[in-house]
Amino acid sequence: MTIIYPLFVLVLLTFVVGFSVGASRLISIKKGHVDPRYYKLMTGYDAPEYVQKFGRNYSNLLEAPILFYILGVLVIMLSIESPLIVGLAWVFVTLRIVHSSIHLTYNNSRHRLYCFTLSGIVLLFMWIELINIVSQQA
Repeated sequence: MTIIYPLFVLVLLTFVVGFSVGASRLISIKKGHVDPRYYKLMTGYDAPEYVQKFGRNYSNLLEAPILFYILGVLVIMLSIESPLIVGLAWVFVTLRIVHSSIHLTYNNSRHRLYCFTLSGIVLLFMWIELINIVSQQA
């Protein structure tokens, strides 16, 4: 079940970005960039751009990737050994890492869109391959 490794790498990325969200919020308060009361309901004040970027990236890692996690769990539960799915899983995870790197550094929206779109296409192909395998086993 080698799909567990790309799943774990994406989990690690999500934790790294999640911890970075917390750190960016603490830094924003310490530097006086935002009133601490903002974080009670996330309203009433404007958070600095760097805080918003980390928060938005974290949200991105909890949106489309859920379909990747579901696929991974199905592959494991159904004992499917597919080099194609595993290879595509690594491509998906790599594109998500690149997407996060772009988002959290120079933040070129066109480059982010390319990574996001490609990762979505890769994920769709993974699902199609999973359906093909399952239908052949039936």
